Amino acid sequence: MVVPAPDLPARVRIHEVGARDGLQNEKATVPTEVKAEFVRRLADAGLTTIEATSFVHPKWVPQLADAEQLFPLVRDLPGVHLPVLVPNGRGLDRALALKANRVAVFASATESFAKANLNRTVDESLAVFAPVVARAKDAGAHVRGYVSMCFGDPWEGAVPIAQVVRVCRELVDMGCDELSLGDTIGVATPGHVLELLAALNEQHLPTDVLGVHFHDTYGQALSNTLAALQHGVTTVDASAGGLGGCPFAKSATGNLATEDLVWMLTGLGIDSGVDLARLTATSVWMAEQLGRPSPSRTVRALGTTAQPHKEQ
Repeated sequence: MVVPAPDLPARVRIHEVGARDGLQNEKATVPTEVKAEFVRRLADAGLTTIEATSFVHPKWVPQLADAEQLFPLVRDLPGVHLPVLVPNGRGLDRALALKANRVAVFASATESFAKANLNRTVDESLAVFAPVVARAKDAGAHVRGYVSMCFGDPWEGAVPIAQVVRVCRELVDMGCDELSLGDTIGVATPGHVLELLAALNEQHLPTDVLGVHFHDTYGQALSNTLAALQHGVTTVDASAGGLGGCPFAKSATGNLATEDLVWMLTGLGIDSGVDLARLTATSVWMAEQLGRPSPSRTVRALGTTAQPHKEQ
């Protein structure tokens, strides 16, 4: 039953991260054509922003070493944005050479995670990103800035809000078009989410440039998302089937499952443009490719009735 709630957006854009953030955390390497088919099926389910891959050095994320082979297979999907992660200038060169027009850089709000993930301090990593963002903008690309550890860090504990705001401010000042606020280890709760969003607004970072990226370690991803929606956020990151985590933060569990998000949005009367049955069938198919069941509660509830797509 659709029962709208007051003060919520009419439409939410889902930033689908399963093909990148999800598959990069798999122990086994997924074949390139399977990844391409995954992206095609996600698009067929109505997702219009699908993070395709990452142009990082294969040494660090071997699961995405086939970025050059994968991206040309999917880049011409009509009506679909296919952002890619670029960690540095070399990654940007590789992405632009393949005509990528949406890129993302990945910063940290904490020193410990910056060292673990980027082998640099927070300030050193921001200094690396500044020319990357500038060059991407000069090339006409849309740039997203990810900020990890916005709510808690496995080494440092609770992260001061002012620390997160500083990194967000720097990314926007260097030219990022939007930010994704990451709860990398899944420790956020709704009040904390609202406090951070309010603090960002106070520092003249408008809600319309903010997206949220929640992990479900403590089962709080949907409640945190609802709090963000109540604040006015309209971009939510999610991963089909709940795939993913973070290879550099061992306590991080799976992302918010796209199906669970769509179920909630549908019940609230919020348009996402996503066909839940097709999306569920896609996640059932991918779970078969990976040889294990999906952690998404909605996929488990609907999966027995979801019909896989025919190969396209």
